[in-house]
Amino acid sequence: MNHEIGLACIIDDDKMYVNLVKRIVEAKHLCKNLMVFKNGMDALNYFEALLTSLDKNTIPEIIFLDLNMPIMDGWEFLEKFTKIKNKLGKTIVLYIVSSSINPVDIERAKGINTVKDYLIKPVTIEELEAVFLNKAQE
Repeated sequence: MNHEIGLACIIDDDKMYVNLVKRIVEAKHLCKNLMVFKNGMDALNYFEALLTSLDKNTIPEIIFLDLNMPIMDGWEFLEKFTKIKNKLGKTIVLYIVSSSINPVDIERAKGINTVKDYLIKPVTIEELEAVFLNKAQE
């Protein structure tokens, strides 16, 4: 695959996971650029600021969201992001990526229209490739 995806976003405070995903994305050339936020609040502030500029090149096509983070967790981010995502004018595919295998979390996440799927950490190279390939083919 050669850079069909322009920009992807990771919202996660786990440095080891973030570094692993970065290395896989770079090695497999899954997207041109990758942005990282350590908590939901920083990410939400970014997306809210985009509402005034709406520069399509700064809006990610894919978001990988962790549920358990400091300051603002993934659930709160999802609640607030769902209210503004349609105003961004671009289709954004959002995946929950969590170490939680709790069926309640999985069902809750899959019940939210904004969530495309729920991936359990550690995410495999094949799972990441499939996410980027599916988005590129849309």
